[in-house]
Amino acid sequence: MKKILAFLMAGAMSVTALAGCSAKNDTSSAASDGATSAAAADANSDWAYIENKGTMTIGITYFEPMNYIGEDGKLTGFETDFATAVCEELGVTPQFQEIEWDSKEIELNAKTIDCIWNGLTITEEREKNMDISLPYMQNEQVMVVKAENADKYKTAEDVKGAKVVAEAGSAGEEVAKGEDFFKEAEYTPADSQAKCLLEVKSGTSDIAIIDYVMTIGTLRSGSDYADLKMVEDQTFSPEVYGIAFRKNSPETMEKINEAIIKLYTDGKLSEIAEKYNLKDQIPKINADSAD
Repeated sequence: MKKILAFLMAGAMSVTALAGCSAKNDTSSAASDGATSAAAADANSDWAYIENKGTMTIGITYFEPMNYIGEDGKLTGFETDFATAVCEELGVTPQFQEIEWDSKEIELNAKTIDCIWNGLTITEEREKNMDISLPYMQNEQVMVVKAENADKYKTAEDVKGAKVVAEAGSAGEEVAKGEDFFKEAEYTPADSQAKCLLEVKSGTSDIAIIDYVMTIGTLRSGSDYADLKMVEDQTFSPEVYGIAFRKNSPETMEKINEAIIKLYTDGKLSEIAEKYNLKDQIPKINADSAD
């Protein structure tokens, strides 16, 4: 009987030991799985993706003074210089890629580009779909016409029946479609702001609705558009520009915003803006803005 009891006790102790060992293994396995998942999440973050490539692919369209081909045949402009300075702060190389503005979010989510950095207006709708940086430039929408028509389109009645053009997917298009001022105008989209100006210049359209900052770079003496003029005292949709990244990219946003604040604080952003006559369009930026 004693032998039987001893045997049973030994068996129970073995089962307990095995159960304890199993529990330890389960805990260890769970901890290991958690660490692996965390590492995978970090490796799959948007910033890790950009950093591992060593490049940031920047989606742009061409329009002065933001991104355009200079007399030396090289890409230049405010956004070009600004993006280059930010990428230098981040330790990555900028790669600029022309996109169709109306397809910008598709390009971003497909990872054809890493960000949209080309006079992108910050809106609530865009903030739902993309992560957007601190605002770095102020802008508004304006009407551009042939110089001889500068006093012709002052009221909604004047615009009635006029042929209006704006870039598809732009803030200008929102104005053309949404403002009562243009309710009775004939609206047609174009695939770039530069095309809008060409439409007016050729007489195909009467009015182009474009970014005010674009007029600074294009409607100057000696330019191809010197015969065009902005309609005075009629502006629409005050706005600010931001840089858009894929949704849920907190590390990327933190680094981008820190770089913007640094360039603003040390005067580099103002220096770049002044080069393109945009200094007055830079808003106040401070460290608290990133919170």
